[in-house]
Amino acid sequence: MSQFPAPSLILHENALVLSEEDRAALHNLYVRGTPVNTLRAYERDLIYITAWMDSRYVGRAPTWPEDEQVALRFVLDHSRDLSIATEQDGGRVTAEVLIAAGLRKTLNSPAPATLDRRIASWRAFHRMRNLDSPFEAPLVKQARAKGRNAEARAKAPKSAHPIAREVLDAMLSSCRPDAYDPDGLRALRDQAVLMTGFGSGGRRRSELAALRREDISLKDYDRTGVLTLQLLETKTTVRGATPKLILKGRPARALVAWIDAGGITDGFLFRAVSKSGRVLDRGLTPAGIGGIVKARLVTAGLPAAHASAHGLRAGFLTQAALDGAPIQAAMRLSLHRSMVQAMRYYDDVEITDNPATDLLG
Repeated sequence: MSQFPAPSLILHENALVLSEEDRAALHNLYVRGTPVNTLRAYERDLIYITAWMDSRYVGRAPTWPEDEQVALRFVLDHSRDLSIATEQDGGRVTAEVLIAAGLRKTLNSPAPATLDRRIASWRAFHRMRNLDSPFEAPLVKQARAKGRNAEARAKAPKSAHPIAREVLDAMLSSCRPDAYDPDGLRALRDQAVLMTGFGSGGRRRSELAALRREDISLKDYDRTGVLTLQLLETKTTVRGATPKLILKGRPARALVAWIDAGGITDGFLFRAVSKSGRVLDRGLTPAGIGGIVKARLVTAGLPAAHASAHGLRAGFLTQAALDGAPIQAAMRLSLHRSMVQAMRYYDDVEITDNPATDLLG
């Protein structure tokens, strides 16, 4: 990723008087108790912060606790358009180093959400070390608030378009054996990924990648045609407290067909398939799930940029709105915590397509 190593995550050596055994146990607890996606974000942010410090302060690594002046400079450097700064400007010089290292894209100020996430990570690193964060200082907090207001921009959608029923059906129709998949195993897997992602409430790619065979119950499937799906955790639910979801109809049949064809009795549910057509033990990554969505968009005759994997989630809620499903019922499956957030998808449905406009025929 980068030439800059990430510093140790857990507990500064002077934060608490702990034995090596206790420090190791605490580190392990943090790792096991933190969602995988959050750990990945922490790692990326640590690398970025370390690189920024190394360039901005010439070889200096982050210190714990960090100085308030450093925190303020970090906010200021990321709250302005550095493309109009002089070539000697320290913030611009540092940004150019980060661009060359592949850690930053442009000299423009990053999206407010990106800066907020990096600051949140830096705060978390202080909490892990039982230390106060410099970002809680009044001047730093005020500067961030002013910068957020100055950079206010419309939130970009996570997918260019929702993958609603019409597009999804076109993608599913493209899932058939071909010269690269003569046995049709990839086609069956991709159908199961797409249908499970959409049919179970618009699952995120990370949730699909984390699913294991043990999370799927076929106990009543032969009798009812319904299977249950138990996610370990989601972005909006804590580990062990996620409600069971159901899959029925075409999505359930597609998933069972993949399980049977792949001979999957335990381990990862969605797996890589070798060039020779053998189902591997290795599970798909979230990026792999995204790749399937892009590939099936292309085989369906659409550009790969038409949608991302999040389009399955957006498409589920969009289709629910088009079909007149109550938003509360859709949220029960999508597991949205915020009515306001889920309502955005309903609001995006054209008013002429809203079933409420046909109440009198």
